[in-house]
Amino acid sequence: MAVPKHKTSKQRTNTRYANWKLSNPSISECPQCHETKLNHRVCKHCGYYDGVQKITIKAEKEE
Repeated sequence: MAVPKHKTSKQRTNTRYANWKLSNPSISECPQCHETKLNHRVCKHCGYYDGVQKITIKAEKEE
């Protein structure tokens, strides 16, 4: 059975888990409506992706 030859220190153990960081989402401009959108996703404002309308957006009710 494999047994560690030396004790692993707290610092060595904690440095393994220190590199789990969040990164900012990559945001670009929609070529159709020029609003900001997430990369490789359908625009929430106009419904276009890659120059083709994929979803239809209902007009918001103005009160």
